[in-house]
Amino acid sequence: MIERHGRELDIDIGNKHLVIQRRYEACGAFNDLLIAIWFLIGSFFFLNDALMESGTWLFIVGSAQLLLKPSIKLMSLIHVSRVQNRALSHSSSDQE
Repeated sequence: MIERHGRELDIDIGNKHLVIQRRYEACGAFNDLLIAIWFLIGSFFFLNDALMESGTWLFIVGSAQLLLKPSIKLMSLIHVSRVQNRALSHSSSDQE
């Protein structure tokens, strides 16, 4: 089903869209969990002078993973857009 809302185009591609979206959401949630773990452990490491360097590295790793958050979102948007475009072209060729 294709619906137009102003400039947006909503295409119902059924179950496939839902599966793709949930996989990217799960990936993003797992990334967020790892970020929280690195920062929590790094914070505890900062309480001990001998572990401060390791704590700094955990903060660097967590910070680098913060860069993955928008990348995961962009990949999701691009992937879903491609699936929608394929569904749109397939449905338009079926109507002809």
